[in-house]
Amino acid sequence: MLDVNRLRLLRELSHRGTIAAVAEALSFTPSAVSQQLSTLEREAGVALLARTGRRVTLTPAGQNLVEHTESVLEHLARAEAELARVRAGLAGPVRIGSYPSAARTLFPAVLTLLARSHPMLEPQITELDPAEVPSALRAGDVDMALVHEYDFVPATSDPGLNSEALFTEPLYLAAPEQGTIADHRDSSWIVSPAGTMCRSSTERACQAAGFSPRVRHEIDDFATAMVLAALGQGVTLVPHLAALAPPEGLTLTRQSMSRRTRIAYRAGTAGHPAVAAVTSALREAVPTDLS
Repeated sequence: MLDVNRLRLLRELSHRGTIAAVAEALSFTPSAVSQQLSTLEREAGVALLARTGRRVTLTPAGQNLVEHTESVLEHLARAEAELARVRAGLAGPVRIGSYPSAARTLFPAVLTLLARSHPMLEPQITELDPAEVPSALRAGDVDMALVHEYDFVPATSDPGLNSEALFTEPLYLAAPEQGTIADHRDSSWIVSPAGTMCRSSTERACQAAGFSPRVRHEIDDFATAMVLAALGQGVTLVPHLAALAPPEGLTLTRQSMSRRTRIAYRAGTAGHPAVAAVTSALREAVPTDLS
């Protein structure tokens, strides 16, 4: 019989690309991962990996087994959720990933609601960039997380994860005076670090307006970016949740762009009582001016 834990390693290899990356993500040594995958190949009776020097890729049989693994893990998650519903009371930790502006504006209300309705539940918040969420969910570092997508940066699908819409918020141009993105083709820009969805959204919005932004500052905090913009250090794009308290001297102009936030979790866990409780609290905490 195929070992589920070894199947997880194969699934992670298909996503992360290297044995070293799998080992780092799951707190194994590379040699231990290699040994477990070799054992899985013996259990399967066919070659699952193709090795060329230091490079390892999945064979067609390996890719096919990963697809089955997703179904197996989803069924196991559903079984665990059903067992959790049978147990009396809702207690213990539930690990939640959140991007910073949601952690600051939504989760105070969420934690208050959960403390009142499920006092034995122990929500644990970890700040995560949405780009890191799929890996964190698959690795079991978090049980659920908030992710978002922008008009110019749609979310990518992951066969092992599910998500549901939470709310949509507008984006604003933060600058000394009212204006549009196109008005600032010659301005300096304050953007998020490379590799983030926020950065990609800004770059693609500027490209749609016919130019590439001239980056002056790379700041991974909207509050700091707005302070710099108020000082004349550049202009920046800010979502609604991060723009609730702009600094003096800064003008926010709503743009025809939006950011959509979703609740993501591992496939099969939507019915878990802890996931359902946090989801309910999140929906109740969303401000009424957001849809």
